[in-house]
Amino acid sequence: MSIENQILKRIETLPKGELFLPADFSDLGSSEAVRLSLFRLEKEGVILRVAQGIYVRPKESVLIGKLTPTAEEVAEAIAKRDRVRTVPTGSYALNALGLSTQVPMNIVLLTDGSPRELRVGKRSIKFKRATPKNLLAKGKISRLVIQALKEIGKDRITETDEQKILALLQKEDQKDLNHDIALAPIWIQKIMKKALGDGKN
Repeated sequence: MSIENQILKRIETLPKGELFLPADFSDLGSSEAVRLSLFRLEKEGVILRVAQGIYVRPKESVLIGKLTPTAEEVAEAIAKRDRVRTVPTGSYALNALGLSTQVPMNIVLLTDGSPRELRVGKRSIKFKRATPKNLLAKGKISRLVIQALKEIGKDRITETDEQKILALLQKEDQKDLNHDIALAPIWIQKIMKKALGDGKN
């Protein structure tokens, strides 16, 4: 069986909409052979290339045809492919926490990998090199909270925002929360500590 057919067979076992990378087929042949096979499958319309080195077997919609993955899903796939850590920042962090309904056109992620920018449809993903300290947060919620609060700013946070943030932080693993509080700027630490039982004084 040719490499292309082996790749196709494996792709057909994946759920539609799941992203995959050339490295996922490295056991089937050389990187060049895999790249050419994926290129041919893309030309045949079997798969879509959504960004450099990232492909999908698209889901189909009766109304709009082939559905492409979101920029968020692509960003996650790149982090997985490059084995790097990422932390959402700015308006992306606000949106992820539900503090803003605005879907950012430009996603900015702090990373310990290579800085780069790529386009996914009309949106862009920017990987911005950060110091290790900015990537040490463990909690999925608390690391977003730190970045969201930095985006809002010390003097612009409303009582409503703070209450929403505290409600979210109460769902965080307490061990992770304690760890992450120590990484935040002092003014953010004061807010985050209110989510702990001993931080209400």
